[in-house]
This record gives sequence, structure tokens and C-alpha cells, in this order.
Amino acid sequence: MPPKTIAFVAKSNTGKTTLLEKLIQELKQRGYLVGAIKHDAHKFDIDHPGKDSYRLTAAGADTMLISSPEKLALVKKHECTPSLENMIETYFQDMDIVLTEGFKMSNLPKIELHRKDRSASLICRGESNDPMLIAVASDESLELDVPLLDLNNTMQIADFLEKHLIHATD
Repeated sequence: MPPKTIAFVAKSNTGKTTLLEKLIQELKQRGYLVGAIKHDAHKFDIDHPGKDSYRLTAAGADTMLISSPEKLALVKKHECTPSLENMIETYFQDMDIVLTEGFKMSNLPKIELHRKDRSASLICRGESNDPMLIAVASDESLELDVPLLDLNNTMQIADFLEKHLIHATD
């Protein structure tokens, strides 16, 4: 069975990464195995010139795995971006929950973050009216058709995830 997965979406500089850092720590304290996937619309490189791993990739390796006693990193070239579902199935099967940052166009359940000083409109409401929106985490009161969570209350958001995602029956 695939891990429970949820997308956290918001406009830039709303605090997605900051919230996920805290949420991962809270879920780990509760005993869960937590995975994270960050969507990056830009070209990035985790390997750096001069490192052996970079040299092997530059030599033409299509897949290069860096392994140490504590962690590993996979650098894999691909012709087209793998689907989110494929990435979860391939790399996250041993997780209890996977938190994604971004992926606003996915069919995943979503929690949208909203800050009163960042924007008046929500991504998942209005024209898009995304049916996968399950909650909004905000620092202000909003009239919504989904639960409103306190953006600054990590424990409340973790409780919501446990109740509505992790322990929800399929």
C-alpha cells in the first residue's frame, strides 16, 4: 500500500518550507516515517564540479548513487519528468506519510497555506476550485468550505493529518 501523501501548496514566500520543517519534526516525534518531495520548476544540481560523483555523472553515468553510512543521494537523468505517483512508488514505499511542497496541479489531497500579508486570494479556490483541497492553514480568519487551521500551530496541523489522512480508512 502506498504511503499517505499530501501536497502543501501556496504562493511563493508564504512559508511552505518553514512549516514542513516543523511538521516533519512533529510527525517524527509521533513515531512516523516521513518522506518529503520538493517540486522545483527550475533546473537544479546537487552535484558539484570537482567531486568524484560529479565527475562520474559528467563522464556519462545515467544514474549515480552517492552512499555513506548515514544517507544516500540518487542522481538520475531522465528524458521526461517522472510522475509524482511514480516517484512515490519508487522511492517512498517504506514511509508512513509523504509531504510534498508544491505540486499544486496534482490529484493529491492538499493543504493550502495563506498569509494575510502575502495575498488575498487562494490558489485552490476561485477559478480552479480544486476538489482535492482538504484544509487551509492561515494566520487570519477566512470563510471557507474546508477546515481552517492555524498556520502557526504545527501540532494542530499534525493532529489534522493524523485524523484525516494517516488514520483515515480508505
